[in-house]
Amino acid sequence: MADSQATRERIEELERRLEMYRLIFDSIHFGAMVTDADGVITHFNAPYGRFLDLDPAAQIGRHCTAAVENTRMHLVARTGRAEINQSQLIKGQSMVVQRIPIRKDGKVIAVFGQVMFKDVRDVGKLARELSLLESKVRIYEEELATLRSTRYTFESIIAESEVMDVLKGEALKAAGNSFPVLITGESGTGKELFAQSIHHASPRRLYPFVRINCAAIPGDLLESELFGYEKGAFTGAKTEGKPGKFELAHQGTIFLDEIGDLPLEMQPKLLRAIEDKEFERVGGTRVVRSDFRVIAATNHHLEGLLAAGKFRKDLFYRLNVVALHIPPLRERRGDILVIMQHCLRRIAAEAGLEAIAVDPAAERALRLYEWPGNVRELVNVLERSVSAIEGRMIRLADLPFYLQRTRRSAGRPQPASLREMQSRNEREAIGMALKEANYHKVRAARLLGIHRTLLYKKMKKYGLPLHPPQT
Repeated sequence: MADSQATRERIEELERRLEMYRLIFDSIHFGAMVTDADGVITHFNAPYGRFLDLDPAAQIGRHCTAAVENTRMHLVARTGRAEINQSQLIKGQSMVVQRIPIRKDGKVIAVFGQVMFKDVRDVGKLARELSLLESKVRIYEEELATLRSTRYTFESIIAESEVMDVLKGEALKAAGNSFPVLITGESGTGKELFAQSIHHASPRRLYPFVRINCAAIPGDLLESELFGYEKGAFTGAKTEGKPGKFELAHQGTIFLDEIGDLPLEMQPKLLRAIEDKEFERVGGTRVVRSDFRVIAATNHHLEGLLAAGKFRKDLFYRLNVVALHIPPLRERRGDILVIMQHCLRRIAAEAGLEAIAVDPAAERALRLYEWPGNVRELVNVLERSVSAIEGRMIRLADLPFYLQRTRRSAGRPQPASLREMQSRNEREAIGMALKEANYHKVRAARLLGIHRTLLYKKMKKYGLPLHPPQT
């Protein structure tokens, strides 16, 4: 009794399997059939029957040549050689088919035939679609390079001085490898511009350029920003966790700006991540591996930080493989007017204005100024001046007060400290603006090109009176 029950269950299981195989065979979209080694049809699916206007069940047991014109199934059974993507004329229509011999113990026991395309013209259509897709992929790659990588390239670095030509050459050479780069220079000299240019010219340009400012993130959050965190790692953490900057920079570049401000306790963790290209998320145990290129930048004198014990020597040597130092603007005054002309063309184009000129007196003032804020300050001055001019010419009077004074005091001994000179000029400029505006704070702030709140802060800083002195 038990054997009979088991037999019935096996038969039912076999029937279920056969039904599934039949359904699969009937689902082959463009039609299929199977013959035995003599070319006799053993299987003929429904889509093929509909296409040929034949009853699939009635074809079983017929020779393939009696059911399908120009068939070669029996010949493939004889030769044992597969015929892939061959043309076959059926009902006056050229089709693409394949005929595949089925072997058992090295002997052909059947042949599987399938219609790949009902119309050979579909192959050409598919080829055209693939060509279009390839073109789109190329376009998307170009867009991806623009969106995911950088705004700046080496063409964005505007300079004519010899020192900058040499520096651009060194940076371009660095783009050809994946060694760490350390860019030093004062604030506003264009360190990120160089970093982005190196990334954009490198083989990694299609992958992310990830920037992190080491000075802008609180120390207790820096590790999770760099390496990410797992869910529940700390109060306020996202439930799904979050990847860190190093993880996001996989195959791309990570730019560590203001590296000199990195807390001392974070430096060994950063060193290990750079050397091993692996790390763990905060609160996690899984090792995350990432292939990234490191570019670091600082306006600090790192050798001084090394001597003071505020920066690790091993991290310094790991980062300082390719060293690039960007000189301040006052040391390459020949670039000032070149940058000025480039910026004015850009400003005019963005504002929809005609070409903007600069008169000789204003040009001389721009050349003589020390530019403690470097290129960033120069751009700011030009934008403020353009917003204030009437017409298409920047004159000396259109420049900020401290620049006008620089022009008038040209040739006098310079103060020992640039910071002191800047503060003194700023104090005098605010005083002049207040007198000009008769101590009307809104008007004075407008003359200076700053917000009224900032004007009050500056007046408090320099001890300037809120009202005109009594006479």
